[in-house]
Amino acid sequence: MPQAPRPEVLDFLATRRSASALTLAAPGPTSDELDILVRLASRVPDHGKLTPWRMILLETAPKAEFAARLEALALARDDAKAAAKLAKLKAPPMGVAVVARPQLSEIPEWEQLLSAAAVCTNLLYGATAMGYGANWITDWYAYDPDALKVLGLEAGERVAGYILMGSAKEPPLERVRPDASDLISRWSV
Repeated sequence: MPQAPRPEVLDFLATRRSASALTLAAPGPTSDELDILVRLASRVPDHGKLTPWRMILLETAPKAEFAARLEALALARDDAKAAAKLAKLKAPPMGVAVVARPQLSEIPEWEQLLSAAAVCTNLLYGATAMGYGANWITDWYAYDPDALKVLGLEAGERVAGYILMGSAKEPPLERVRPDASDLISRWSV
């Protein structure tokens, strides 16, 4: 059966904006809403059906402990700038770490990483569609080997993004968007 047109989805995509992580406060998604978000997030293109990603929920108290351990790591390195960057992780009541875990397969690793990025996008869009503010963050703690150990990553895993969610204390700001005509070209013979 063909898919029905969904003009409301097009309207949503035309106006979607990321909320500043620093403006996200309680409440965040409920347990039931998180279940829905995880189901929606898993409905991404996945060439070979490898599920080359997983999600780590960072709920309020555990997220605070995770941030505290990252802050201790930064301060042990005498890196106040890295410690300050944790404010975006600390503020929202909820986060999901999307972890790319490419599988040995004939499917190129690049495609598997793109699938993990699509999980981030679905989480971001799903949370926004539920009425929450959401932001996709990567910062030093998405790449630092010691921070990845704190998160509990296994060999070969990488953070595709932290999707931070909560109730936005202020409306998301619009930003300058590229002119679509500058982004395309037409292949010709």
